[in-house]
Formats: sequence, structure tokens, C-alpha cells
Amino acid sequence: MIAFKDKNDGYYQFDWDGVSELPEWSKGMTQIDVVVPTPVPQTYAEKRAAEYPPMADYLDGVVKGDQAQIDAYIAACLAVKAKYPK
Repeated sequence: MIAFKDKNDGYYQFDWDGVSELPEWSKGMTQIDVVVPTPVPQTYAEKRAAEYPPMADYLDGVVKGDQAQIDAYIAACLAVKAKYPK
């Protein structure tokens, strides 16, 4: 990633392979460091949602009548709840 600032403080960035020529539109602009924003801390609910197994796994177990698959899904959900308590 490479970024430029124009004389009006406009900000432009694009993926650059570091080998090919810079684009024509970047001529006369100032190259600047790309600032990576600090991630916002996630709530426990967001962390849980990201780690829960897909609900399709549960439904698949219900449709097939596979109690072991259903129990595995429930166990995985309970593990996530224990990892990220309220």
C-alpha cells in the first residue's frame, strides 16, 4: 500500500507492487506513510459471534438426527461462552 497527499490535503492510496512505475496521477504529490488505524476493542458479544460455529452445523445434525453432531455443536458454543463471559 502506498499513499499520497495533494496540495489540498486530499488523500489517495492504492496497492503498489513496488516495482512498476507510479501512476501518472501521483506526479507532484507528496508520498506519505500509510497510517493503519488502531482496531476498536470488540465487545464480548462481537467476539462470541465471530467464534461461534456455523448454525448450519447444528441444523444439519437435527435434519440427520445425529445427536453426536448436535452435542458437538452445543459444546462448541458453550466453550465460546466460557471464553468470553458476560
